[in-house]
Amino acid sequence: MDAEASPSRSISRHFRSALGACRDMFAQIPRLALDIALPTQCVSCREPVDGEGVCAACWAKLSFIAPPFCPRLGIPFVYDPGSELLSMEAIANPPAYQRARAAVRYDDVARTLVHALKYQDRTDLAPAMGRWMARAGKELLDQADVLVPVPLHWRRGWSRRYNQSGALARVISQQTGVKLTAEALRRIRATEQQIGLSRPQRASNVQGAFKVAADRMADIQGRRVILIDDVLTSGATTDACARALLRAKAAQVDVLVFARVVDSHRAPI
Repeated sequence: MDAEASPSRSISRHFRSALGACRDMFAQIPRLALDIALPTQCVSCREPVDGEGVCAACWAKLSFIAPPFCPRLGIPFVYDPGSELLSMEAIANPPAYQRARAAVRYDDVARTLVHALKYQDRTDLAPAMGRWMARAGKELLDQADVLVPVPLHWRRGWSRRYNQSGALARVISQQTGVKLTAEALRRIRATEQQIGLSRPQRASNVQGAFKVAADRMADIQGRRVILIDDVLTSGATTDACARALLRAKAAQVDVLVFARVVDSHRAPI
């Protein structure tokens, strides 16, 4: 009986495989037609590019952050002072979160990528940016239980139609298998844009703006959380988010961003 059924199962398996291949091929047709009609351009220099939104020349201009860096804040050092030595900023103004990591410095190309994702509906950039973040945050992700994107207020989310931090978090979750909890942390108060505000003004602007939803406490309590955002500037937003997560009894909060502002004029240690 088994010998007779085996060829039938084999044929069925090959048929399903062929059907799946055909389905994948037909799913690519609309994207292929769009690529032919509208060739992809580099988001930075507008030169034609195959695939990921950044040409080889602009990719080479991205300043990827690699060791040595501050083990607390992820700020790059100009030389290696030792694995445990903190930056002056981490000593003088320690954040609520435990560690922060970023894929790149916030330079001209990184700024263009972030603005395109954030304001120009370039969600096609999220996969590449998310992969770079996953690589930069591997140490954090290996120990994490859950990913939480920095939330938008519902009015801003309505106008933008999507949350760029959520788009990056989805990619990282798919890459690493770390669970994404997108609705746990909420922005309960609309805030001003942080652009142009001083460090104290930024902190005041986001104070009390975030809260873990009562029905999502179980998603956070006792968990090692990684907060996902696009850019780390003063750290006021991520710090306010981390405090809200810690009030909800998160075991630990780390931060992973695509780009961080680095003050090159400040001494590293």
